Amino acid sequence: MGCARWLALGGLLALAGLLQARLLLPQQAGFGECDRFFYEGTPPAGLATDAHVRICQRFAGSERFATLYSPVHRIPVFSAFRAAHPAPRSAEQHGLLEPQIDDPDSSLEEVIDEAAAVTSVNNLGSKQALKADYLDSDYEIGQLYPLPLNDDPQMPTFPLTNSVPMTRSFRERWHMNLNSLLDRALIPHCNDGQDLYIITGAVPSDNSVKGKVAIPEFVWLAACCAVPGGGWAMGFLKHTQGSEVIEDVMVRDLEKLLPQKPQLFRDNCGETEQDTEKMKKILEVVNQVQDEERALRSHESPSALDSTGSQRSALPAPEAPQEGGGSLLGKVLGFLATPFVKLFQLVYYLVIAVIRNIVHLLWFVAKQVIKGIESFLYRLGAGAVSYLVTIGQELVGIPWKVLRVVAKVIRAFLRILCCLLKAVCRALSIPLRVLVDVATFPVYTVGAIPTVCKDIAVGLGGTLSLLLDTAFGTMGGLFQVVFSVLRRIGYKVTFDNSGEL
Repeated sequence: MGCARWLALGGLLALAGLLQARLLLPQQAGFGECDRFFYEGTPPAGLATDAHVRICQRFAGSERFATLYSPVHRIPVFSAFRAAHPAPRSAEQHGLLEPQIDDPDSSLEEVIDEAAAVTSVNNLGSKQALKADYLDSDYEIGQLYPLPLNDDPQMPTFPLTNSVPMTRSFRERWHMNLNSLLDRALIPHCNDGQDLYIITGAVPSDNSVKGKVAIPEFVWLAACCAVPGGGWAMGFLKHTQGSEVIEDVMVRDLEKLLPQKPQLFRDNCGETEQDTEKMKKILEVVNQVQDEERALRSHESPSALDSTGSQRSALPAPEAPQEGGGSLLGKVLGFLATPFVKLFQLVYYLVIAVIRNIVHLLWFVAKQVIKGIESFLYRLGAGAVSYLVTIGQELVGIPWKVLRVVAKVIRAFLRILCCLLKAVCRALSIPLRVLVDVATFPVYTVGAIPTVCKDIAVGLGGTLSLLLDTAFGTMGGLFQVVFSVLRRIGYKVTFDNSGEL
């Protein structure tokens, strides 16, 4: 069976290769891609410190939840999820480690099994809890919210960064409470869980397991339903000591019980628009869950709880082979057949592992294709709705625009009519004599045109005659002056018969 164990370990390592836990750097804000697990993309305010590690837990290429981890206490401060069904209480859990918590310089960006981390991670276990820390103690690895990362119902995979020390009975009761609350109260009253945000956490006590892993004083859960106009917020907590049932509290009261008095949800999950009727119905279901847990606690003893967890170890052991019962030939045949049996087992486990990984790969590809188709159809539908809404708005606005144009036309017509009336009124207010003068003005003007033209012609002729007389008179005067001067100086001017000098 040694080969089978190595093959099983190889299958777990192959599965771990699909699980990625991204550590956020101090300069990065929020939880990166995992901010979508918080209400309005806002992580709780007041819980994170410089000593904490922010992890965006990924699996098969997609984000699954966010975790704020405390290396000092080696337990998570809180983990944030969208609504998802927890794993069954009876399932055997298998945890994986985050190498970069203990070794920040590690090149491994994926969670790995503890057996493989021993040889590949420096300072393993210096800042995070290991499975070995729980051995020979009264505590087991208990998930704050047992969200299975793989599809194997018999051995679901969980990151150890989401686990705290719990006794077996407390772990079973806590997981039973989570299953009952989610299936019967939270998810049915929040749009089938599509708008449900969940934060689970633990408050460390002064006690620890082997002086390493802090034992929580109590664990808590806060739920926020973000349905517009019908949302709500509820809180739950369960003490690890001296508590029989899970307690329901308001989120504000839960915040007062936590260190640093944080704000778990932005705007208290839309406190002003919460539906009180839904909260009353949820509280009714919570009371039923509490009554069922009290009845279960009163009818079962601690020994019965321990026996339910140890049924696996109480299975009958395989019968030992009888000594001396077989012949020499049987022993020889058995010795010769053993290698072939081992080889057959090896091939069998290899085939099973390959088929399982192929099925997981095909399932992942199918989910990605379905998500892509859903996203495309959603965008197509949203675009069509937006287009139809825009057209509808324009069609609805056409009558209003026509009415506005008609109103403007009527208003302009009324203005023109008003101007005409004003002109008529003003015309009527003018005296009659003025109107007669204005009317006869063209007649008098046309009749005066010949007289005016005659006067203009006479004036022009007189002016021309005056100019000619002036010119000839001036020239004659000049000639007289010239002749007088010539006579005085002794020249005799004579005219011949031709009239020349």
